[in-house]
Amino acid sequence: MKHSLQRLKHWLQSLTGQIVIIMTVGVAAAQFIGSTIWLHQMEADTRQNVREVSKHMAFRIAATVSYFTSLPQNYRHIVIDQLQDMGGTRFFVTLNREEIAINALEDLPLKDIVKDEVQHTLAKQLGITNAKIAFSSPDDLHVINNHTRLVDLPERWGHHSLLVKPLTPPIIVIQIPINDSDWLYLASLMPDPYFLEENSPLSGDRLFSLVVSIVTVMLLTLLILRRTTRPLAVLARAAERFGQGDFKPLREEGALEVKHTAQAFNDMQARIQRYLNDREKLFAAISHDLKTPITRLRLRAEMLDDDDTRDAMVRDLEDLDLLVKGAIQSVKETEIHENRVEIDIMRFLKDNQQSANQGAQRLTVEGQLKGPYIGKPLAIRRCLGNLIDNALYYGHSATVRIDDSDTALCISICDNGPGIPDTKLNQVFEPYTRLSSHNRSGSMGLGLSIARNIARAHGGEVSLHNRAEGGLEARLWLPHH
Repeated sequence: MKHSLQRLKHWLQSLTGQIVIIMTVGVAAAQFIGSTIWLHQMEADTRQNVREVSKHMAFRIAATVSYFTSLPQNYRHIVIDQLQDMGGTRFFVTLNREEIAINALEDLPLKDIVKDEVQHTLAKQLGITNAKIAFSSPDDLHVINNHTRLVDLPERWGHHSLLVKPLTPPIIVIQIPINDSDWLYLASLMPDPYFLEENSPLSGDRLFSLVVSIVTVMLLTLLILRRTTRPLAVLARAAERFGQGDFKPLREEGALEVKHTAQAFNDMQARIQRYLNDREKLFAAISHDLKTPITRLRLRAEMLDDDDTRDAMVRDLEDLDLLVKGAIQSVKETEIHENRVEIDIMRFLKDNQQSANQGAQRLTVEGQLKGPYIGKPLAIRRCLGNLIDNALYYGHSATVRIDDSDTALCISICDNGPGIPDTKLNQVFEPYTRLSSHNRSGSMGLGLSIARNIARAHGGEVSLHNRAEGGLEARLWLPHH
């Protein structure tokens, strides 16, 4: 689980992950904004359409109400019976002795528009302000009285005008008291069964369209980015390998900008490699050229009669010879031409432990490696050897702790010596550094400098830390590649 979260975090921090997230959020936002604008316009058009249709319907309702109220009372039932025998009209009309209780549907904006238009037209055309208007489901619509439902009537009475099988669109019901004992009852369907349906911006079709759009954009983005970023990943790995001493020209392919970058990287590698080769040749030449005059000067110094002068000149020549050998050693120990292979670091540490414990010194090794480390064997052994030798020299005993993970190898060498002032922890990595005698006296030589150079050539680092319980901890960190 932790490994999966780390991989997800790494992907989110990558160029591909960030562009995919931006594209996905952008498409989703564009779809949502577009759908919102479209829905708002559609709702406005729908409200206007409902209002226009409702006006025409309200005029017909007013005309029907006007016709029935103008009939003599004795003829009203006769006309209604004839209409029912004929199969009804667009309106289902009855004269009832009481107001029918309607189980009204939920009030929605479009239904309110219809009701307002009918109410307004009846008031304006006929002066009727006491009309009862409601919407009802056809399966629960009561007619004639409060005990009779529409579905209980003969089909020829109202089914043709009010029922649209298998759909169940809402029915508008208008009840108007025309005298003290009669209620004129009118029921009608709207022009379209779906006329009053409310639309949601998150309907199934829109959600499906949004998901399809996002998935399509993600797939296309991944394909394009994979093609675009693959050369960048190759370039990054090549730069990392070159920093560890593996010189290999990079293939110049991909987009034009990537080709130019690869070409510039190859030129840089070649220049640096020429510099390193020239440096190696220069130090070899200097070493060869200096050995002869130093040897001649030493022979001449031995021929001097003055003992003090002779001894002083010999010491100076020995120091000069030591400086030359140290400079050559510093170059050779960090040589980058060594091939990277599997290294059995645990065996090397065990050999050092056995050698150290045969004398007065004590070396302890704790922890295990998960597998061989891939690196330059002579350089890694030199790096660890310098750190261990330094710890045993100043602390007389040391503990090596190994912490190996999937991403990096960390080896800590802890001694019991006097430690180093915090202000000089970085200074001791400089060649030929000397510290005051009350801490670590004498020259630190080239050991720490060489160890850090080797670690950095492998993409790692060497750092020093004073331990709370006393002594120094030298920490070698090497990444797995």
